[in-house]
Amino acid sequence: MSTLAAAAPAPALAPRRAWLADLPVLLVAVVWGGSYLAAKGVTTSHTVIAILVLRFLLVLPVLVIAGARRLRALRSAQVRGAALLGLVVGGIFLLETYGVVHTSATNAGLIISLTMILTPLAEAAVRRVRPPAAFLGAAAVSVTGVVLLTQGAGFTAPSTGDLLILGAACARTLHVLLMARMKALQDADSLSLTTVQLGSAVLVFALLAALPGTGATPWAAAADLGPGQWAGLAFLAVLCTLFAFFVQIWAVRHTSPSRVSLLLGTEPLWAAAAGIAIGGEHLGAAGFVGAALVLVGTAWGRRTATPADV
Repeated sequence: MSTLAAAAPAPALAPRRAWLADLPVLLVAVVWGGSYLAAKGVTTSHTVIAILVLRFLLVLPVLVIAGARRLRALRSAQVRGAALLGLVVGGIFLLETYGVVHTSATNAGLIISLTMILTPLAEAAVRRVRPPAAFLGAAAVSVTGVVLLTQGAGFTAPSTGDLLILGAACARTLHVLLMARMKALQDADSLSLTTVQLGSAVLVFALLAALPGTGATPWAAAADLGPGQWAGLAFLAVLCTLFAFFVQIWAVRHTSPSRVSLLLGTEPLWAAAAGIAIGGEHLGAAGFVGAALVLVGTAWGRRTATPADV
């Protein structure tokens, strides 16, 4: 999940140097694309909550130390707002992680990209305005693509994992809308807000892990991880969370938010590439057509949504 820091428009970069700013952002999209396969390799349905606790406990101390001074500057209303958003963040990660356990990494990465379509649609509904006709066409293309993608082996009911990932896309949309409407958060430091949100989410995970019948404890799950699984967990914590967040903060100061957004929008392409090339997943002819339609629809949607909606 991405959170772009608010910043003044970045100065224009010379074309020969633009790729230097683009490359780290593109790497974020690549590692995010690989995160679905990594989560699938580390997690089982019995260890989802435990792995989430471990993943974010590895990250949270670094964020707290890096932003300690700015954390203390948050007003109480900002802390409460960020903590509330953290509950939504916790829901997003629970849905995503349970979902990827029960579907393919390729499906997960492509279905979650529907957030780029769902968010402007939800924003238009809240504002009671009609989205551009071209955007509605892009949404239809994306939905058709998801149907084909999830029915590559024949038309059956979508899997539980597919539906959970779709729920995560809806939860991401809710998170974006809440962020935009909480006035107390508009002038707050991005790093501090993220730290409070993740802290709130970790608290939810820890409370769930303490309940009977919710799976392995974090300590039991940690003891059962092999070297490869620890490497996958480190990849999720260090690259997909810490590296990704700090690159976004850096990028919006060195290039434009729109450029960052477009580069991060390649995430589902890398998810499909990782799932097929590394995970040995197979889409079938209908699945490949569906994947192409999802990518085309989301790219078209980005270009046709009104600036106020994206």
